[in-house]
Amino acid sequence: MYIVFLISSGVLHAVVCLHNRKFPPGFQFGAATSAYQIEGAWNVSDKGESICDRFSRDHPELITDKSNAEVACDSYRKWRVDIQAVQDLGLDFYRFSTAWTRLLPTGFSNEISKDGVNYYNNLINGLLEKNIKPIITLYHWDLPQRLQDLGGWTNPLIADWFEQYADVVFRLFGDRVKMWVTINEPLLMCDFNYNTGTLAPRIKDPDTATYLCTKHVLIAHAKAWRLYDRKYRHKYHGILSIANHVVWFDPLTPKHEDEAELAREYTVGRYAHPIYSKEGGWPKVIEQKMTEYSKKKGFPTSRLPAFTPEEIKLVRGSYDYFAINYYTSRLVRKALPGDEAAVFFDTGAPELGLTFIKDPNWPSGGHNFIPSYPKGLRSIISWLKQKYGNLHFFISENGYGNFDSGLDDYDRVEYFHQHLEQVLHSIHDDHANVTGFTAWTLMDNYEWLSGYTLRFGLYHVDFTNPERKRTPRASAHYIAKTVKKRTLETPVKKQHTQSQAQNGKSKTNVNLFCLLISVTVIVCTKYF
Repeated sequence: MYIVFLISSGVLHAVVCLHNRKFPPGFQFGAATSAYQIEGAWNVSDKGESICDRFSRDHPELITDKSNAEVACDSYRKWRVDIQAVQDLGLDFYRFSTAWTRLLPTGFSNEISKDGVNYYNNLINGLLEKNIKPIITLYHWDLPQRLQDLGGWTNPLIADWFEQYADVVFRLFGDRVKMWVTINEPLLMCDFNYNTGTLAPRIKDPDTATYLCTKHVLIAHAKAWRLYDRKYRHKYHGILSIANHVVWFDPLTPKHEDEAELAREYTVGRYAHPIYSKEGGWPKVIEQKMTEYSKKKGFPTSRLPAFTPEEIKLVRGSYDYFAINYYTSRLVRKALPGDEAAVFFDTGAPELGLTFIKDPNWPSGGHNFIPSYPKGLRSIISWLKQKYGNLHFFISENGYGNFDSGLDDYDRVEYFHQHLEQVLHSIHDDHANVTGFTAWTLMDNYEWLSGYTLRFGLYHVDFTNPERKRTPRASAHYIAKTVKKRTLETPVKKQHTQSQAQNGKSKTNVNLFCLLISVTVIVCTKYF
């Protein structure tokens, strides 16, 4: 009886008191943006043209509202306003990206823009004056068009060009920036872009380009990491990693667990195993499946290009932490006749004989591509911990998009709350070394194919106003409160809010109940 009581009390304690569990000392909160999505000033000064500039200008018919990012949030001019927004939230850090073409107008390091350098110096110094840590992403999809004309991420020389670009940025800003992301979301850069051909550079080539891109991204990242390690770390003591877009895969039924694991290796392991595993190289099961499928399709060699022993050594261990961009999950089953043509994680992986499915019970908020499944965040952290050890895990993006531009975004509040709940479970129950959480995004911005119709911002941006006025949403107030208290409390919708006195009394009662349960558990543990 005592054992049953102890277990029941422990479970009750975990459930009732989770909202009082604090984020550990040193845990940091921040928000993220990317250069192309917020800066505007696309042709100001000597800035060069990026693939995103070219794409949105040449193909407005592919954008929901036929817009472009030539002004966007006008952050190039309104960087002081952005810093104030970050400060008002009480955030520890601000993650933003440098635009390759703003710093190197031709894409090559022989020409450096003084105005571009001045802009990022102002932003970095302004953040530091407010005691906000700048985190720089070197590449967030805005490749110089000149380099794309030379083959872009399918040209192996891109790794050297990226290394040279990284060298410039490290040299210019490394004395003040202590945390870096090399490349953002290669899964989307390579798999989505080349499998669908719907984003810049608008090339559809799933047979070859996807996997050339995968390999070259990993080598480019590794070269930048090795460069920093060799040339700058002893002076600046910073940390670097690549930011992987991770999708958690649950089996459709228990008998599909093998298929789910294969999907994890394909989408997550393909970009993580070469860097974080002890042996390096591609996941063996993916190498095998790709070889078999390539042969079946008549290719003389695998479409997944092999690493040389030197390349395996170069890429393996090129990390200081694991950056996780998590938004959504999928269910997995074996592919059925008719599924063969499907590509990318939204529908399936023909190479593996798998089909991916969105669970209709997961809320989507208006964007069906990214339904919410908070438990997937804890699951992927646990999987990564099991595969690669208890690394320094850092959640570099998590966010909720909808098509409602209002300020009372309680669906977004609930999304953040539920995912932060899973972060606490990962830390306290799974003992994972999770050190930070980044909300995507600080403010509404140019959301690629959705233009300005899809909103992710903690701050609403009025894109009809020349001043691009930013206004905090309910989610901004929720994040600010969480950051200030360093604990998670259940959000309350406006229409259900009680009086201040009732809230105070309820909170006191809950806290007393939690204390009573805690004491009961301790007593039972000691004496029974």
